[in-house]
Amino acid sequence: MRKILSWLDNNILAILAGFLLIFIPLYPKWPLFDILPGYNVRVRLEDFLILFTGLVYLIQFVRRKITFSFRDPVTLGLLGYLFIGFVSSLIAIFVIQTVPTEYYFWQKTMLHWLRRVEYFSLFFIVFGSIKSIKSIKTITFIIFITLVGVILYGYGQKYLYWPAFSTMNREFAKGWWLYLSEHARVLSTFGGHYDLAGYLVVTLSLSWSFFFGVKKLISKLLVGTILAGGFWLLILTASRISFVSYMIGLSIVVLLWTFKKGVGWGISRWVTAVFLSMLIMLSFGDLSDRFLRLVRLDQRFSNLRQILLKPIGNMPQNKAMFLENNLASVTSRSDMPPLPKRPGDVDQDLFIPIYSKTASGASIMTAVPRSYSKNALLYDLSTAIRLDATWPRAIAGFKTNILTGSGYATLTQTSKYEFTEGE
Repeated sequence: MRKILSWLDNNILAILAGFLLIFIPLYPKWPLFDILPGYNVRVRLEDFLILFTGLVYLIQFVRRKITFSFRDPVTLGLLGYLFIGFVSSLIAIFVIQTVPTEYYFWQKTMLHWLRRVEYFSLFFIVFGSIKSIKSIKTITFIIFITLVGVILYGYGQKYLYWPAFSTMNREFAKGWWLYLSEHARVLSTFGGHYDLAGYLVVTLSLSWSFFFGVKKLISKLLVGTILAGGFWLLILTASRISFVSYMIGLSIVVLLWTFKKGVGWGISRWVTAVFLSMLIMLSFGDLSDRFLRLVRLDQRFSNLRQILLKPIGNMPQNKAMFLENNLASVTSRSDMPPLPKRPGDVDQDLFIPIYSKTASGASIMTAVPRSYSKNALLYDLSTAIRLDATWPRAIAGFKTNILTGSGYATLTQTSKYEFTEGE
């Protein structure tokens, strides 16, 4: 019995860390209860598991069973981020007052900060559980097995109508069973497609490194299959910034291997991997359409085509006759392409419910067509959200206080305070 307890004492953190590496990505985002009334962030089972593991980590740290260095660059970066975020929140509440001092608002602000503490704690938990090369191999094996599970569930959502659980808005975050439409972005076991894409960026970079490193053919085929499956799932998330991050991660992995394999090896692998990734992205899925809408290649090529085909000589006068294509019955020279009635990433007309009361006091609902900004029609709705709202608000918050920002609230002209969800 004493041996079992001694072994458990030496390995409890590694067991819990490995379990979290499996549980957090694979367990659907089912909520347990609200933490703030009406807010879309809810408490889930994983929060209690992380809290329990964090307490075990602190106990082991006090007993000096694990080490912690404040001189480590990553540690300094994470702790510095949390410190600045905490100071920014206090200043926003008590100094510049961009966050009201009412209970609900400052609680919401501090909740965001505590969630970052929860996120970063996982790094210290996993890092503290590593004691040998064997530990690293075990963690790597767990990561790959979990990745396979995430891929399979993502494919099940896309092709087999397996249920999806989203945290993208307040209603869905209550635990609704959802099913993906044809053009919906895959969530897999995550609460949003961006969360899934971020997870895949990290795990695919690790997969590329192993694909370059393993020598046995069967191992290379196995890793290559997982890599291909994860990459297609990344395409199904239709996340542009995540695809760019994936390309950067791939490039860094090849660069690191180049120091060992040589420049010729690195260039050939990088060109091949990037070419195949770009070819698949541009040939299949909705991600290519979203990139094309962003850079507007059709319009840019149209302008270039006009430049290349336009004559440079002087036009003949005096009743000269010109040969033209017979398009008079189809259109006229003055015709302009009509503006789309909705953004390119919105596949059906959306309506806003407007409620009003009749003379008798009865409430009636009228569906009013949704209007879109110029950027939404020019690019797409996702890009317009950044150009019209989130980025201008972030810049405005930065200008409010050049050192610490404005907390989690943004001053607006129409209302004293306008809060963003931060999700």
